[in-house]
Amino acid sequence: MCKLQLSLAIIKPHAVKNPVALSYIRNVIKNKFVVVKTKRVTLDQETAGNFYIEHEEKFFFNRLVTFMSSGYIDLHVLGHRNAIQLWRTMLGPTKVFKAQFEDPYSLRGMFGLSDTRNVAHGSDSIASAEREIKFFFPDFSFYEWHTNTEQLYRKGPIIFNKHLFQHVRKL
Repeated sequence: MCKLQLSLAIIKPHAVKNPVALSYIRNVIKNKFVVVKTKRVTLDQETAGNFYIEHEEKFFFNRLVTFMSSGYIDLHVLGHRNAIQLWRTMLGPTKVFKAQFEDPYSLRGMFGLSDTRNVAHGSDSIASAEREIKFFFPDFSFYEWHTNTEQLYRKGPIIFNKHLFQHVRKL
């Protein structure tokens, strides 16, 4: 098995509240990726604003920050040999209208409601994945991951712990 690339997946509040969407998305995640870390949180507006700071001057910034702090979000560190591209492909186009017509079986095509409520976020590069993972998982050590942990996940055996919603080493 090739080395595992990491990506951050954020399941947005409207999808976390929708049991059909959440069940489908979780099933896709657990079967297509190695789930390295996971947690459910609510963001305050300051934290959401800090995460999306690159969009601060854009017209949708306030709407995005308000929405992302409106309920629980699920955060997942996903591992796969091509995690970033695979997750973004599964999400489909960022614009929900486009996703519904061009890629209706993508996650956004099936469950997206608007360009803000577009189901989930996915890192767009290795650099952004590292920055985003450190933002939400500040204790995550990329050094430890690259030198020790990653090969344990690759070589296995691993099992999926449904209570933690993450893959763990089988003892």
